[in-house]
Amino acid sequence: MERRDILRATGLAAVGTVLMTKPALAEPDKKPKDEVQAVGTVAELLAFEAGKLEDGALAQVAGYLKPGDGGGKLVRWDAASTAPANGGTVLGSGPKGRWIQLHDGCLDFRAFGVFDDKTPADAALEAMVGDPAVSRIEAHSDLNFVKRHRFQRSDLVLDFGGHTMRTVGIEKAGQDDPFAAVMFFRGKVTSTTVTHKLSAPMPELSDVFEVADSAAFKVGQWWSAEVNALAGRWERELQKLVEVTQIVDGTHVRVNYKNGWELAAGRTITWTLVEPVERVHVRNLRFEGVADGDQYTGSHPLAYEYAVHCDVEGIHGTGTFWPLIMRRWATHYRTERCTLKNPASVTWGGAGYLTQQIYCLYGHVTDCHTANARHLNDFTASAYCYVDNCHGDGDDQGPFVTHGQYEHDLTYTGNSGLMTFANSGAAWGSAAKRITVRKHVCSWFVARVKVTDLTLEDLQVIGKPSLEGSGMIWVNADGVQMRGCSASHTLIVSQQSKLSRRPNLIEGCVFNVPAKSEIVQGNVTAPVHVSRTTFHGLSGNAFNGADLRLTGSTLNGAEGAAPVVFAGSVSLTGCTVTNVGLAAAGKTDQRVRLDGGTELTEAGLSRVDAAGLVSWHLAGVRSQNAGAHVRLDSGRNRYTATGCQFGGGRLSIKAFEVVQHTGNLEEGVARELPADGPKVLTSGNLVI
Repeated sequence: MERRDILRATGLAAVGTVLMTKPALAEPDKKPKDEVQAVGTVAELLAFEAGKLEDGALAQVAGYLKPGDGGGKLVRWDAASTAPANGGTVLGSGPKGRWIQLHDGCLDFRAFGVFDDKTPADAALEAMVGDPAVSRIEAHSDLNFVKRHRFQRSDLVLDFGGHTMRTVGIEKAGQDDPFAAVMFFRGKVTSTTVTHKLSAPMPELSDVFEVADSAAFKVGQWWSAEVNALAGRWERELQKLVEVTQIVDGTHVRVNYKNGWELAAGRTITWTLVEPVERVHVRNLRFEGVADGDQYTGSHPLAYEYAVHCDVEGIHGTGTFWPLIMRRWATHYRTERCTLKNPASVTWGGAGYLTQQIYCLYGHVTDCHTANARHLNDFTASAYCYVDNCHGDGDDQGPFVTHGQYEHDLTYTGNSGLMTFANSGAAWGSAAKRITVRKHVCSWFVARVKVTDLTLEDLQVIGKPSLEGSGMIWVNADGVQMRGCSASHTLIVSQQSKLSRRPNLIEGCVFNVPAKSEIVQGNVTAPVHVSRTTFHGLSGNAFNGADLRLTGSTLNGAEGAAPVVFAGSVSLTGCTVTNVGLAAAGKTDQRVRLDGGTELTEAGLSRVDAAGLVSWHLAGVRSQNAGAHVRLDSGRNRYTATGCQFGGGRLSIKAFEVVQHTGNLEEGVARELPADGPKVLTSGNLVI
């Protein structure tokens, strides 16, 4: 058929912009410029009579609604195609014959006639994601979506170009479904499942797992690995999406993960073969949710499950309900330069987050920000993740949290905002391990439950009037190490676990404490080392731990301070104590040792009347006091002081089992000491 015959048959002979041709191979004498010619719009393209088009004919469409509107495309006529028309990459209406768009893998919504947020973009999105030849989807306008989409594909970039996604009129979500996002990318969970009960303990940080038969596994496969629950309903030490990297032998495989918790013999691991979505990246999106939405009507843009190497960059949300970016069973990913303002709810469980990450590995969250939200970053049963330069304003709900479902090896650097770890409850285990926080500023820091080997460096906690109890640091004495930290109101050290092999250390810190607060709780059985640290505002406070060791530290009392009470053994080496007395509770036997040049100013030593034996040892101490340097008027006491200096005031020892007070310098001191005898030695002092 000649070109003039096509034009005559379709009634478009007068339209000079319409040019059709046979395929190039059918007429080898044709010049390239004659082989592909143009039509103005999609409507003009569809006006051709299908029966008179030759299979393989090519057309260049100048625009979707009008030439140059961005919806143009190159199409090819497939006379035999019965593919469903989608208004963009597949055009046509008859029982057979379709115009198929020829593209290089990059498409945008204008190719489907979507130029603004007045027309729902759902069908276009589904068509592009569903085309395996599409590797990049772009938006060049604001968009509106009224459906919640579930996808299962890999190797795709969605770049929204900084335009806004809205969800006006979106369909309702199911009950309690944080994965009911506009775009939910989920890998395929196969029916292949194997279980195995461990015949021997699996040590911590092992990447070799015992299995029943390693022939069931292949290198490169991805499996979800999950151990059976402990006492709590969701309490599991292992829940990760891992890749098999080696078949070690007939009953062992190696995976790309070092287990963070020892698994006892008899624990059962369930392995499920997964085909994850991979390399699906979403970028440059502004999202407006339903401002008054709830779990059914609210909206959020993105969720991943069983996903590998899926990154998110530059999503800026407001008015969301569920997390802006929801992840579960995800491994190797980045979330960067994202923000969330004023979500619809900050009180509904799971709502109002920037990102929630459940059973995740090797994640990196960076340069993100929240305002008036619930959590900026939540880790649940996640490991080897890093959060840096993220900041939460209006942070009373806590921007940085972990759930307490056996998280481990998490690092936070250079962030700001309230922070709590492992505080969601016993049903999840209340456990975490090896969390490191550096250069952090917040109004409240709490890691009070089974958080093992917590490291805090340059953590500054500054209270604010709007949040009751703020200005507090509360940590678990199970390998906690704090360096260069401060709290404007409260320090609490308690103990809920006993797993660590490293000492509890507080070094180079400064704390303001409220009167009568319990600083070290009575459940602390491990030694607590305090070095070169300052306490301000002491008055009637309690250190009730079993073993407190202070070195080079400063204890300053409030005006009219009541004595600080120690319930366990305590030592002060090279310390300075001013305007606050030190009292031994004496409920059980305890030791009190002051040495190494410790200086006491208006800081007398005494005890609370109780049944325990208190052994006092003073060596090289300098005490200046208008009152009593030492007053032991009750209880059972063994007292030794050598090489000390006492100025002013008095020494009063009336209740004792043994007294050794010798080799000391006393200047203007009133003595109320017992006479020398079999258990008393008070000679050899220089008394001025």
